[in-house]
Amino acid sequence: MRLVTFTHNGADKIGALNAKSNTITDLKAADPSLPSTMQALIERGHDGLSQAQAAIDSAVEKARLSADDVVLKAPIPEPRRDVMAVGRNYHEHAQEFHESGFDATSGATAVPDDPIIFTKATTSVSGPFDPIPAYLDPTNSTDYEGELAVIIGTGGRGISRADAFDYVYGYTTSNDVTARTLQHQHKQWFIGKGLDGYCPMGPVLLTADEAGHPDTFHLKTEVNGEIRQDSSCSALIFDIPTLIETISTGITLLPGDIIVTGTPVGVGIGFKPPVFLKKGDVVRVDISPIGAIENVVE
Repeated sequence: MRLVTFTHNGADKIGALNAKSNTITDLKAADPSLPSTMQALIERGHDGLSQAQAAIDSAVEKARLSADDVVLKAPIPEPRRDVMAVGRNYHEHAQEFHESGFDATSGATAVPDDPIIFTKATTSVSGPFDPIPAYLDPTNSTDYEGELAVIIGTGGRGISRADAFDYVYGYTTSNDVTARTLQHQHKQWFIGKGLDGYCPMGPVLLTADEAGHPDTFHLKTEVNGEIRQDSSCSALIFDIPTLIETISTGITLLPGDIIVTGTPVGVGIGFKPPVFLKKGDVVRVDISPIGAIENVVE
């Protein structure tokens, strides 16, 4: 399923997108016993998905809306806790970041021995077509990072690599927007990456059963129509099972947790000199088969 959170007639709702017909089934309208938020649906696990599918299959016409008549939000607009993120997780990007002069944390080598995990504030999450508020960055060094985001379904601690995909609910497209000077200045990355609106996501939550293996996904980032990033998601240094195992060793993952998995080569600081985003720029991140987000810089 392609699950969405959307606003219609002033109310926030959840639904399922039919891309072929460009319609959204309002799940609550189709089955009043279904929850009204994505977080609550995720917490119902496989039973919730089965119920949602039944609601879609039997939905009456009044439960179906044109996608053109709604405003899409991030699939989980208000995460229950900070987004978990991964730094330097593609080989070529690790090298470009290492050589950029903006990494205050790297050692002698570009590629880390273990996953680098940081977080982005819950308020950094924004919708798939919301503007990027670069005016919040006083250093004018805002950069893009197209990334695959993983949504946890079944929670747990001590999850093994072998079992990790059993805990994945689905995937979405994200942009780990970053104020580079703040990232360098504060050494740890929370402030530079956690500004309000600096994590647009969407347009859908593609459930794991429909998505297939993430190694088949392909990521492409464009700025003003120019391709900047173009990579298979299979090129991660530390794959999704490794990330889940690493984080869950001593931290309980919860339903609805979001892990953004790292960005490939081609970010603004990789240019010489660096090319930062400016007002009016349009950043598009497209992950096949999930879909694209597109955000204008303000």
